Amino acid sequence: MFKRTHLALSILYGAALVAASSESSQLISRNIDNIEIRATNSDGTQRPTAGFIMKVWPAVVAACLYGISGIIHWIHFLRIGHRYMLTLTIGMTCMTLGMVLRIVDHYSPYSLGIYIVEDLFVLLSPCAFLATDYMLLSRLANSLGRDIADDCLLIPSLRITKIFVWSDVITFWVQASGGGMSVNSNLSSAGTTVAMIGLVLQLISFALFTLLLISFGFKVRSKHPEAWSVRSEESILSVAGPFKTSTITNWKILYYTMCLTCVGILIRCIFRIAEFAGGYFGYLSTHEGYFYLLDSLPLWVAMTLYCFLWPSRFINKYEADGAARGTPMAVPLVESNKYSSSYRS
Repeated sequence: MFKRTHLALSILYGAALVAASSESSQLISRNIDNIEIRATNSDGTQRPTAGFIMKVWPAVVAACLYGISGIIHWIHFLRIGHRYMLTLTIGMTCMTLGMVLRIVDHYSPYSLGIYIVEDLFVLLSPCAFLATDYMLLSRLANSLGRDIADDCLLIPSLRITKIFVWSDVITFWVQASGGGMSVNSNLSSAGTTVAMIGLVLQLISFALFTLLLISFGFKVRSKHPEAWSVRSEESILSVAGPFKTSTITNWKILYYTMCLTCVGILIRCIFRIAEFAGGYFGYLSTHEGYFYLLDSLPLWVAMTLYCFLWPSRFINKYEADGAARGTPMAVPLVESNKYSSSYRS
């Protein structure tokens, strides 16, 4: 049941991007007159739809970086499997397409259709990155043993994915709706407000998740020191690699990696709120250097960490699936499992 839910949610993110782009295209055809007025400067000259002409070279660099990381993610996914990682691979693919569309936008700066599709891909793709972390925490906690998961998680592990992923889906559609409304000049202000509300809700949701993740680590360390003090000769340098598939027994490496990804995602969320607060033609919105520095770069660094430390190498398939069903783990993965009384042989 859990695998089907994760697969359905992964497909939902991809389909929602297409649907949001299609909806915006329909709005374009219905409101073209208002759009043309909105894209005109006070002196009567036509203004680029984005408020500026996007540069090619940073978009090319970003597309290459996201594309390479995305290919590595797909290689990991196809070699190791695990459907719950499909959100990450889809998100990286859509983000790469968004960067490619920024290159196209440079050569068609007055095309509203290209701009809207590009903006939706770049704005909404990170929702899949958040969903990836949401699904990983419950599985990581269960890999230590159900008693540790129940004792150290503030929210039951089986509910973490449902609560946070569905909050992500809701904020996803709120942002998509705001982006669609902003096409109409009569609704542009309301659309920006709606999109910003979605971003604020997303930030609150992910900030709560980050606190949940940090709290889990502190509780494991204080209540289960034997599980925290994993005896392993593994180091990040010895196990990290874009094409390695060997099992990693030191679960804390994945835990710290997830904490780092949270930092990158939070930076992006805060920037997006500041950008939308400045308005459609605000300073942050029309100076794309801030977009690459505070949006695409933090997200790329955060998600590229999983290229070198693929989560499925920590969370065994049989173990995670068994824990999700509430049954004993089929295969021990992390050494700390022996500290969980519920799974002692």
